[in-house]
Amino acid sequence: MHSTTDATTVTDAGLPHLRRCVELAQQARDRTDHPFGSVLVTADGRRVEAMNTVVTQGDPTGHAETNLVRVAAAELPAEVLATSTLYTSTEPCAMCAGAIYWGGIARVVYALSEEGLAEIVSAQEGVPTMDLPCREVFARGGRPVAVAGPADLPEAVAVHDGFWV
Repeated sequence: MHSTTDATTVTDAGLPHLRRCVELAQQARDRTDHPFGSVLVTADGRRVEAMNTVVTQGDPTGHAETNLVRVAAAELPAEVLATSTLYTSTEPCAMCAGAIYWGGIARVVYALSEEGLAEIVSAQEGVPTMDLPCREVFARGGRPVAVAGPADLPEAVAVHDGFWV
């Protein structure tokens, strides 16, 4: 369980998890998917990983976070998810934030902000990106989801270099 003092702060302990998310984002990119990766870490240290599959699976909902929620919810009981942290290379979009909320995950930590991503890509395949920070999505729910981010990780920006042209 995370203490309330660090729940909304990116701590040094979280940086290796965020770096792993960026590695997964690079793996997704290397196979032609969008460069996003996520890792769920349970309170007792178990890990579940996922990456974006939008292109390779032909599924517009195949974002790293939604894929991760699907796998984690199938593998872990709700009470474990309720004390877990989802780390992700980029701030969750509105769809992913909804999946995280409905998955019952307690905390989200991200590297690149939605605003930072919007500076890199204003449209995907001609569709403008959504401007709806995950904190706003979570604020509309009936239970709290702690959010920490953005983290200052240059590699979270670099994984997008030249991809969205």
